[in-house]
Amino acid sequence: MTTRRTLDQALAAIARDLAVLGQDVDPRREAEALAAACLGCGRAGLVTRGECPLDPPLDEILVHWSRRRASGEPLAYIVGFREFWTLRLAVSPAVLVPRPETELLVERVLALGVLRATEECPPAVLDLGTGSGAIALAVASEQRGWKVVATDASAEALDLAQLNARTHRLTHVQFLQGDWFAPLAARRFDVIVSNPPYVAADDPLLAADSLRAEPVGALTPGLDALAALRTIIADAPQHLEAGGWLVLEHGSTQSTAVAERLVARGFTNVRSHADLAGHARATEGQWTR
Repeated sequence: MTTRRTLDQALAAIARDLAVLGQDVDPRREAEALAAACLGCGRAGLVTRGECPLDPPLDEILVHWSRRRASGEPLAYIVGFREFWTLRLAVSPAVLVPRPETELLVERVLALGVLRATEECPPAVLDLGTGSGAIALAVASEQRGWKVVATDASAEALDLAQLNARTHRLTHVQFLQGDWFAPLAARRFDVIVSNPPYVAADDPLLAADSLRAEPVGALTPGLDALAALRTIIADAPQHLEAGGWLVLEHGSTQSTAVAERLVARGFTNVRSHADLAGHARATEGQWTR
């Protein structure tokens, strides 16, 4: 490919390359996202630069990025960030790419935390398996006086989460390394939230282009898709204040099973919430014992 193209020519060529990704992907929009990240401008800035020749180094980067994207690599890993809530978060193959449906968990944590807040005692929130820090940092950005703790078993993921915390000056969030509740001793919280792995290891979905580049351990707990969810539900009461809430993300067909497990464990006020696509995506329960 020539390195003396205009931006419009480059975008058209990239869009053609990305057509291989299928009907779930808008090739032109993806091409524009790659170009905007490469040029350091927003999509609106691409309009005014459309007929301008591209510098050869930038054109070469765009060609390389478009080939990576056409191979199925997530856009966020290529450009190095993903927008979530009101934050731009650094991401890498060490963490899941934050998805819009997970913003539902942020909404629920904020709503439930407000119910638990008093003037003398701000609520304490725990984010289990924080990954890039998406949920914890979104909550902390909205309620800077709340006590927010985030755990993850991956040191690499925690390094990235802490980078995101520093970038957004949310350095009051505490990050702890360990599997689920392991690093917390006897600490208790008003709201516990988690987006754990919930895809069965033999699910063909794991081989799809949209997931195969992401960390497998953050996607599946093994052949039993509900294993991580059951572990969290079983152990959460030991770390919840009386009247505290557990909020869980799960698969679109798993809400009934998760709700039943919460009730069996002794949670009350169990209810599920739909994401913007209308799928039951989050289920919560209150520990009143």
